Amino acid sequence: MSIELRVPQLPESVSDATILNWHKQPGDAVRQDESLVDLETDKVVLEVPAPQTGVLKEILFSDGDTVQAEDILGIIVAGEATAVSTVTEDVSQDEVSALSPSVRRLINETGIDPNTIQGSGKNGRILKADVEAVLTEGTQTKAVSANREKQSAEKTAKAATPIATTNDGRPEERVPMTRLRKRVAERLVEAQQTAAILTTFNEVDLNAVSDLRVRYRESFEKQHDVRLGFMSFFVKASVEALKKFPIINATVDGEDILYHGYFDIGIAVSSPRGLVVPILRDADQLSFATIEKRIKDFGMKAKEGTLSYEDLTGGTFSITNGGVFGSMLSTPILNPPQSAILGMHSIQQRPMVVNGEVVVRPMMYLALSYDHRIIDGRDAVQYLVTIKQLLEDPSRLLLEI
Repeated sequence: MSIELRVPQLPESVSDATILNWHKQPGDAVRQDESLVDLETDKVVLEVPAPQTGVLKEILFSDGDTVQAEDILGIIVAGEATAVSTVTEDVSQDEVSALSPSVRRLINETGIDPNTIQGSGKNGRILKADVEAVLTEGTQTKAVSANREKQSAEKTAKAATPIATTNDGRPEERVPMTRLRKRVAERLVEAQQTAAILTTFNEVDLNAVSDLRVRYRESFEKQHDVRLGFMSFFVKASVEALKKFPIINATVDGEDILYHGYFDIGIAVSSPRGLVVPILRDADQLSFATIEKRIKDFGMKAKEGTLSYEDLTGGTFSITNGGVFGSMLSTPILNPPQSAILGMHSIQQRPMVVNGEVVVRPMMYLALSYDHRIIDGRDAVQYLVTIKQLLEDPSRLLLEI
């Protein structure tokens, strides 16, 4: 019996998707719920599973093709599976469906036996970090070494044979943008064309926050099983400042200003496909530990390409941390339709005058980019000053003053 493999219903506001890559080829055996093809949308990568066990008879769209909801991707002949792929020979049906695209690729590239990996994800799910940990520990050495040698040889051959050359013989390569990169480009241009973007700066002494982190690092991690980072302090401070200056948390809606009575904070995260901004919903109701756990989870999902459309939808204010890449100062661009974004930067040990004495303190430059159409400079400056005050005296975060 032939079964059609169709494009699933796409998230709201997403009209089409691009075939990212097929995991099977015509003639390959497939198992029910095994991921057969990845579809890339403007925001997320969707996995399309096999509806039944059988054999993939035909592929109707190739990698790079654009498809819409309910398009027929391929044909499966049910009930004729006699073999399984390399990955599915090693793991059970449930485990196969749980592996993300990046994990499957890493397993295939290295030759690691998935049965030897202890998954640290939910319900024992194998994460990319688990596979990398096995590599670091030196297990599976023979298979990994052979595969890496093969990959190295392939990369060397590719480097020796450039895809194209200029008129004077110099190598160059043309690579299509991913859908995510194109969408990010569109939104950034849109922000600059439709908003009156202005940026104000300040600096913050993070000595008090650093002392708190050192003092409670071990007990915090032991109790909550997550590292106490700087980001949770910045999220907390941002929310308290937004409460005092609600216009920073508002958006332009036609000729109206829409004030949001909630605080959904976007956290800019780098991924292999480009910048993504997952949302911490109702951040005012989250503890330090919950914030740190969710941000950690966002980072892992971004690396594995498993962020959901829901993770990336909405947001009333954003925070971006260029400091993790070494940025000392920048002017972040708005994330439409939001009206403001806070930019964090590198922490630098600098001499400062405190109580008439010169002391060395961990200092960070802060930047707030905002839409001057609805946010006056006074509000923007006072908002950033409030962030500074809260971080230089973290007890204010507990007392909400």
